[in-house]
Amino acid sequence: QVQLVESGGGLVQAGGSLRLSCAASGSIFRFNSVGWYRQAPGKQREMVAIITKTTGTDYGDSVKGRFTISVDNAKSSVYLQMNSLKPEDTAVYYCYAVWVRVSYWGQGTQVTVSS
Repeated sequence: QVQLVESGGGLVQAGGSLRLSCAASGSIFRFNSVGWYRQAPGKQREMVAIITKTTGTDYGDSVKGRFTISVDNAKSSVYLQMNSLKPEDTAVYYCYAVWVRVSYWGQGTQVTVSS
């Protein structure tokens, strides 16, 4: 059983920064992939940033150069540092992990960027 709990969302002005955290139950090192997705109202869920053991780190085109994903194995946590935020970054952000070919999702945390 895997539990993912996000925190750090909130309201921020355009150009500002936020840092999202995701605490995983058990060792995060066991996961094949960890990362972040987001879903805006009326839109499909999209990949924001992901770390995969076999292919490394990847970012969605719209966040490259602005967002940074990192992992702290000792704390079993994944982070998403978001800089230069734009109103179009407004969405619910979900932590994601894959273990033994099964996908797990957190409950989501709301990020709202005002113009």
